[in-house]
Amino acid sequence: MSRFLFVVPPLVGHVNPAVGVAAELTARGHRVAWACADPELVGRLAGPGAGAVFACGGAPPGERPADLRGPQALKFLWEWYLLPLAEAMAPGVRAAVEEFRPDVVVADQQAFAGALVAERLGLPWATSATTSAEFTDPLAGLPKVGEWLDRRLAALRSAIGDPAGVADPRFSPHLVLAFSTPELAGDAHEGVRWVGPSITARPSAAGFPWEWLDGGRATVLVTLGTANTDVGGRFLEVCRDVLLERADRVQGVIVDPGGTLEPRGGDKDVLILPSIPQLALLERLERGTGAVVCHAGHNSVCEALWHGVPLVVAPIRDDQPVVAGQVTDAGAGVRVRFGRVTARQLGAAVDSVLDEPGHRAAADRIRTAFRAAGGSSAAATHLEDLAREFR
Repeated sequence: MSRFLFVVPPLVGHVNPAVGVAAELTARGHRVAWACADPELVGRLAGPGAGAVFACGGAPPGERPADLRGPQALKFLWEWYLLPLAEAMAPGVRAAVEEFRPDVVVADQQAFAGALVAERLGLPWATSATTSAEFTDPLAGLPKVGEWLDRRLAALRSAIGDPAGVADPRFSPHLVLAFSTPELAGDAHEGVRWVGPSITARPSAAGFPWEWLDGGRATVLVTLGTANTDVGGRFLEVCRDVLLERADRVQGVIVDPGGTLEPRGGDKDVLILPSIPQLALLERLERGTGAVVCHAGHNSVCEALWHGVPLVVAPIRDDQPVVAGQVTDAGAGVRVRFGRVTARQLGAAVDSVLDEPGHRAAADRIRTAFRAAGGSSAAATHLEDLAREFR
């Protein structure tokens, strides 16, 4: 039996992939614990068998400007969120390590405190890469931002890590688990273990009206994830218009957690809900002719492609433009501009992924690769090997 401490940021898309791996390790007889700035979130997503959950600091306060894009948005993400989060989490992560005494720390790629505290205490640590965007070096064309980031990471290491350490906290020298495959992410990268998505059962939203779905029409799911309610209003309106124009052959399900869409006539052909049982709905789309319209969040994309469902991707910020590029390069979808797409452009993209067989064939090819990669079972085996190596 080994002990594994998962250190995750308080973000649904980063906790969910780790949940399946933690559950698999627990099923194999290992002890699992968590360190997160939002213990309630971990408890809700991981369920009653989550193990001990240690609170560590809090998420940085405030909201980032919704209109930030490109390099400025990336720099703001680091300065406003990722670096302050690491500083806030570090004391709690260290306390969790001292109490739980893990054999291995599993640090999310954006939870630097896990990597640096493990480094400082001489523990082996693995990277949980819940997005493959970092493997493409998104700062390659931004040398000044890259230099700034190197200085900030060096200062962070001096404060909470081993000042003599040299490893990038985003890439463990021991083990990097990537929840994708080269069929989507592109060429393999040295030292990365491509385990595919970690898809596991999760608590589902109650009361979804399954009887509403019409088997004679294609279903299009529209979702912008859990972190984009502040910017999605216009885009969701365009999506509704496009779906209503195609109501004779398409039914739409729009996820609107912020309640930005006002009810209006004709909505009987478009179901608007604050939350849905996404995996269960994607299983329905897998057996039909549906599609997903989304923001190119890594989890949303991988869950759709796990079910062989093609996509229309409208990236907003962060890693989403990189992931959107992966989808189109693989042939599994069409990209549109989030902030400027018209109903005509979005309608053409939806028609393309529904009607052109090449997109569905590419999505099905990635589905096959994902399922062959092993998911949470393969990730758990790699972590077991790492624990044995350092025992």
